[in-house]
Amino acid sequence: MIEQFVEAGSTYARNIDNVILLIGVLVGFWWALSTGVFFGLILKYRAKPGVRAKYVPGTSKVEKKFINIPHGLVLVCDVLVIIAAVQVWVHVKQTLPEPDYEIRIIGQQWAWTFQHPGADGELDTDDDIRLVDELHIEVDKNYVFHLEATDVMHSFSVPIFRLKQDAIPGRTITGWFNATITGEYDIQCAEMCGIGHGVMGARIHIERGEQHAAWVADQTPTVATVDAQ
Repeated sequence: MIEQFVEAGSTYARNIDNVILLIGVLVGFWWALSTGVFFGLILKYRAKPGVRAKYVPGTSKVEKKFINIPHGLVLVCDVLVIIAAVQVWVHVKQTLPEPDYEIRIIGQQWAWTFQHPGADGELDTDDDIRLVDELHIEVDKNYVFHLEATDVMHSFSVPIFRLKQDAIPGRTITGWFNATITGEYDIQCAEMCGIGHGVMGARIHIERGEQHAAWVADQTPTVATVDAQ
């Protein structure tokens, strides 16, 4: 359902969508039921000529069941949501897969700097590729990212991945993703980071293997030459 509005472009995007959908269905059900009961009681017990209002203390067992039973059922729904959410959290945030590539992401007012591995496939070597507001990755590969911020708190958000991770000054935060579709998509800053927050957007280019290899080969010599100077 969520994919009708925003594509699911990572291996864990649908897992996150399912948790959101579960919460939406449960909350929607209880909202509809409670609203129906609320207005139903208003209509049934509305003021009528010649009928005096009755005081209901809510202390009898019959009266209490209308509180206790729904309360217990809501708690069961809460437990279901917690179980589903924790499973996804462990998969996305606690389990780091073996990386095919590593990248570094640096947030600053008001741009993203992306450090890609060069032709050697290793990060933090002389042929690294550094671009502003432009991230290039290969589809169906595990990417481990190292997220940093140079000034204030930012938040690295890729909607098609269902990825949102705060970038905190003084810390390097590690995360991962594996893209399942190709194309060009939005990267956002999802944290109010100053007057230029609204223009702190970037693009992610998800490419097939041969296309990405050609891009790396085209970029690496240029960057290596600049670094050598």
